[in-house]
Amino acid sequence: MTTTFRPTLLDRRDRPLRDLRISVTDRCNLRCRYCMPREHFGPDHRYLHSDALLSFDEIARLARVFASLGVRKIRLTGGEPLLRRGIADLVAMLAAIPGLDLAMTTNGLLLPTLAQRLAQAGLRRVTVSLDALDDAVFRAVTDTPVPVRRVLEGIDAAARAGLTPVKVNMVVKRGVNDGCVLPMAERFRGSGHILRFIEYMDVGATNEWRLGEVLPATEVLRMIGDRHALEPLPAGHPGEVATRYRYRDGAGEIGVIGSVTRPFCGDCTRARLSADGMVHTCLFSSRGTDLRALLRAGAGDEELRTVVGALWGAREDGYSELRGGRRTRSREDRVEMSYIGG
Repeated sequence: MTTTFRPTLLDRRDRPLRDLRISVTDRCNLRCRYCMPREHFGPDHRYLHSDALLSFDEIARLARVFASLGVRKIRLTGGEPLLRRGIADLVAMLAAIPGLDLAMTTNGLLLPTLAQRLAQAGLRRVTVSLDALDDAVFRAVTDTPVPVRRVLEGIDAAARAGLTPVKVNMVVKRGVNDGCVLPMAERFRGSGHILRFIEYMDVGATNEWRLGEVLPATEVLRMIGDRHALEPLPAGHPGEVATRYRYRDGAGEIGVIGSVTRPFCGDCTRARLSADGMVHTCLFSSRGTDLRALLRAGAGDEELRTVVGALWGAREDGYSELRGGRRTRSREDRVEMSYIGG
């Protein structure tokens, strides 16, 4: 068997390049207040033209370049990745790259019709975003008249297709859906799925983030721990963003992602590729490096590797560690999460 050589590429803080998040579209069929507020992403919003999007061949080629530089895991994101026509074909192309772990983050609405096809194409796992079980709260968060039932059907479809364990991500915002923490924990206890609670973050320029709206991960753990005994679990892999806990009665595990109160910049191993081919080295980035232009100008793989290697080698990002300090950039400078992927 041939072993793919993956060099250890380190940034200025000795963090390796191990994960690549690929946004395949900037479009979404929800208007979540923390990501794509409707007043900024309404009917007149200009999305990327199809010609601006990386083709599947271009995405697969860049994925191979990143894999040759040490990337071991690729996660497909958006916007909503299942809106990209023919997405299962892209999954098959990426699944053919040796040694890669391939996953996807989705809102789950289209999983009932696509989960089996994605699994057959080579997708291994999905993470589904679900911020409430109560329909009224869910609609307040998503600003879209979609019942929770449709997301739950998507989770069930993913499980039937073998895309397990399904991870369920809940972004918690104080005063909005913090009352849904315990119902979510009860719903997914014993289900075989892994529920993760994410602190509300100041991503992008339009979500009007305020620190007082953040429910700290410690409070989430206290709320659940008061009802069900928890104990910590070791990290599943280096650079894991979630702090893991298991129910002592064996009913599964949960995770908390304390990106505001417990920054994990120090071991961040992720690069992000936007749908139009800009590579970013931080979720809170203000600008990226244009790989699409290089591709379409005829750059060879070695030139692409040199560009990515130099970019990662110069990286010293640590926004969350500096949040609120003088060295942080203004919010208006940041790209939107729907463009760069979560």
